[in-house]
Amino acid sequence: MSKSVRALLGVPLLLAALPAFAQEAAERSDDVVVTAEKLVEQAIQRVGETPGGANVVSAEEFDGKLAVSLRDALAFSPGVYAQPRFGQEVRLSIRGSGIGRGFHMRGLTLLQDGIPINLADDNGDFQELDPAFLQHLEVFRGANALRFGASTLGGAINGVTPTGRSSNGVRLRIDGGSFDTLRGLASIGYADARGDAWLAIAGDRSDGDRDHARRKALRVNGNVGLRLSDTVETRFYASAQSIRQELPGALTYAVARSAPETGNFAGDQARDIDSLRLQNRTSIAIGAGNLDVGLFLNAKQLHHPIYQLIDQKSLDWGSYARLDQDFGTFGVTAGVTARFGSVASRRFVNINGAQGAKTFAADQAARTIDAYAEARIRPVERLTLIAGAVYTSGLRRQDQVFPTIANGRATFDQLSPKLGLLFEPDSRIQLYANLSRSHELPGFIELAQISDFVPLDAQRGWTAEIGGRGRIGPLRFDLSAYRADLDGELLQYNIVPPTIPAATFNAGRTRHQGVELGIDLDLAAWARLRQTYMWSDFHFRGDAQFGDNRLPVIPEHFYRAELRLGSDALHVSPNVEWVPRGAWVDYANSFRTDGYALLGLGAEARLDRRFTLFADARNLAGRKAAGDISAVVQYTPASAIFYPVERRSLFAGVRAAF
Repeated sequence: MSKSVRALLGVPLLLAALPAFAQEAAERSDDVVVTAEKLVEQAIQRVGETPGGANVVSAEEFDGKLAVSLRDALAFSPGVYAQPRFGQEVRLSIRGSGIGRGFHMRGLTLLQDGIPINLADDNGDFQELDPAFLQHLEVFRGANALRFGASTLGGAINGVTPTGRSSNGVRLRIDGGSFDTLRGLASIGYADARGDAWLAIAGDRSDGDRDHARRKALRVNGNVGLRLSDTVETRFYASAQSIRQELPGALTYAVARSAPETGNFAGDQARDIDSLRLQNRTSIAIGAGNLDVGLFLNAKQLHHPIYQLIDQKSLDWGSYARLDQDFGTFGVTAGVTARFGSVASRRFVNINGAQGAKTFAADQAARTIDAYAEARIRPVERLTLIAGAVYTSGLRRQDQVFPTIANGRATFDQLSPKLGLLFEPDSRIQLYANLSRSHELPGFIELAQISDFVPLDAQRGWTAEIGGRGRIGPLRFDLSAYRADLDGELLQYNIVPPTIPAATFNAGRTRHQGVELGIDLDLAAWARLRQTYMWSDFHFRGDAQFGDNRLPVIPEHFYRAELRLGSDALHVSPNVEWVPRGAWVDYANSFRTDGYALLGLGAEARLDRRFTLFADARNLAGRKAAGDISAVVQYTPASAIFYPVERRSLFAGVRAAF
């Protein structure tokens, strides 16, 4: 960890100490504590105003698991395809977003406490969002994420951290198990009538379930809230991360099926991240609504030896304003988020993980401004009509200074409207429909390919969606059916002529359609069945090279289930992940992986009101299969593009609250 980051780790500690000065001036009262359950209920109410696929995931749903990555946190979130590659690297996709990207993340807006983690060019590194810190997650699929200014096909995922009011006192957690895995978390929260503070520190290390997959990380998160008046509160956030991850690489299909523990030692490939995020949010209560305004700063250093050694230092900053008002028969949500970023991008010869001769140097600058508004009208009881739009202005500029001097620049202006309706036949059921446009701007990974700056258009599409959510007796359901017709989807194509070092281009017409289903069924007072199912039909439409072929990576059918048996005090939870038939691996549709089923078992025992034990066993049958794929144009048996499913493992831990 760099000296600067070690020094900055002290910032949350300083912030956390501030409310202590107010302790003598104001007595602590019982009404300053706002429970996490209450905040989750408020988030669910916001979902209830959305005419489309959206849901809230409470930390209670995943705090009995190892929960290394967002895959564990979002395992039972309808419509979210989250498959592990290694460590905290996952394939994170909604409605087929980012299929053409075999690393990092694209097509989603990822936020923490309402602030985008994505860089200003919209590329994202989700390793910086650790589920261990989160109080809950808000998932808004597709255009339903307009309240965050998101315009992409996939939508937005917002991770919400606790405050001193929602997580009062001391909480401890330690867990570990297979592959020498060890994780620890400690947090403390305090609140009085004038303010509150919350601070958490987490560390983890593991050898990984493959060779050359060791990882270690240290993370600190904290926030301080101050009540300036009865209607105004300001909150300061700080988080710092130091992440070290060896990259085991992808395997051929034969090796993934026979020796999934195999890793790649060539070049000592790794992804090391040091980052700091600072932000402020001031909330002003206005009548029956709220106005949030804020500032944010993200500093990040990436050391990334792969085919070359990538060294990047980025600085992103911006501001936002978000208004939410409800006047009874009329409501409005409006806002703007402005992000600006600069990247000092350098590449060197990779000498077994060390820096060799410089091969490339450029200064990159990005600007993304999203302005959005949505109106909700209730002409009659139980019926809400929604209309809105999001406008994005974007700039991507690269000034190359080595090995040659060259400049590249791309500007974008996109407007995407949305229409929807929400009908409530009774207080327990909501039915909805919407029609929306989406747009997605290319980032530097697409535009600055290898060395040349490649002109690409924005990805655009129209999505129609119908569905519903609610409860019928012992059954709770969340169902969405959608069809998205896209123009210019960012995918890989053969290079013609072969001297052009670009592989990602805008496709012609493609279609993404499917079903997102979540069902919870209370079988008895001691038995609950959770299920999620995804049907994903993604394909070209009359493409000059691929005709009507299916798009690769995501299987057509995907199913997860968990049966919880017992009480809150003691229960066991057998679970299954089932892919009946694997996905295509290439755009030519020449090879498809086999399906698989993974069996697991969870258990939890509450010793008393303070201590809880838990266990998490995975892939009990030791199944060997390909869990994720990096798409290629044309598959060959020598293609190393497969990431195996997690190996058989057992983890256990303890949680404590005081």
